[in-house]
Amino acid sequence: MDPALLQPEVQAWLHDHIDADVHRLALSVSPFQGISPAALSLQIAARKNSRKKLPTWFATPGIYFPPLLSIEQASSEITAEYKSQLVRGETVADLTGGFGVDSYFFSLRSRQVLHCELNPGLLKMARHNAGQLGTGNISFLHADGLEFLQSTQETYGTIYLDPVRRGTTGKVFLFADCQPNILPQLALLRSRAGRLLIKSSPLIDLQAGIRELGGVSEIHIVSVRNECRELLWILDTETSMTPKIVAASLNATQKQLLVKTGAENMPAQIAARPLAYLFEPDAAVMKSGAFNQVAVDFGLQKIAPQSHLYTGDRAEAAFPGRIFQVLSVMDWQSFKKQKKLAGNIIARNFPVKAAELSKKYNKGAADTDFLIFTTSHSGKSTVIQAKIVQYY
Repeated sequence: MDPALLQPEVQAWLHDHIDADVHRLALSVSPFQGISPAALSLQIAARKNSRKKLPTWFATPGIYFPPLLSIEQASSEITAEYKSQLVRGETVADLTGGFGVDSYFFSLRSRQVLHCELNPGLLKMARHNAGQLGTGNISFLHADGLEFLQSTQETYGTIYLDPVRRGTTGKVFLFADCQPNILPQLALLRSRAGRLLIKSSPLIDLQAGIRELGGVSEIHIVSVRNECRELLWILDTETSMTPKIVAASLNATQKQLLVKTGAENMPAQIAARPLAYLFEPDAAVMKSGAFNQVAVDFGLQKIAPQSHLYTGDRAEAAFPGRIFQVLSVMDWQSFKKQKKLAGNIIARNFPVKAAELSKKYNKGAADTDFLIFTTSHSGKSTVIQAKIVQYY
């Protein structure tokens, strides 16, 4: 962390050049003695990446931004705020503090937060930024969080961990593949907090994670605008035999589907034909596997057993996903005779790939116009012309 970058004239320059070409800037001459053009370029690049993901940090004067990798690994504000709703007790220990986004949102709902971070530069940035953001209830510790826990008898209302995958390539499917490996320390962690809150990659299989962790109370599947971002695993002192699973769809609104035990075995009606509205579930619902429950809960019918598209007579605003008003329905052969139809393409359980369909039928389409290609309950290739009335 270079304090020179926090000088008022440098901060003003960074603000004024937020839209500069960072590659060209890195090769230019620095306007400030003792500050390299590469350092200025990195600050601007990180700020740009934070504009939507971390709008509070982006808008707050005097924020020091870390390397791009740390921005990429940090929670977004929308997911961090959701996480903060899950903490219990007055004190939170964030054992994998990082850039400090989660710690900041925990501090808004807790009396005291401990932020542990092994990288000294990142720790300094988080401490400095907490001051700029006006928080006074976060204490910062330069330490490996798990090692610190082994050296103290302190207890907390909630302990939070965000283990990341080892290495630079490959996909993570198990907690054992993450760093830190929390599995050998679960007994210690459980003895020091009434609640453990663990973030993981959405690639981890739910049942595999339940088996690895043991005693899981809740799993929250969190998506933002139909992108499944993270899984949140809650381990409480008192646990039930079957974890509560929540599919949380975040955008301007927050919608949740509480997945019921045996949801996959719920009977769902199959529609004889598409009704007035078509429903496409959010990624969090899809990850939960509650394909039939979402139909039952919202009084919908499935277009076909394996399509994961639903239909109904009313636009249910609480539905976690997109809703379309059906304008017309035609079979594939009839559709191919149409000359002027165009729309944004959705293909579900259809013999032709979406990319191929887009090349032909997406030209000049309005943002609200959609062509939905699917297979009906009778096995017919079907095209539904629709207008979107609710986004993710």
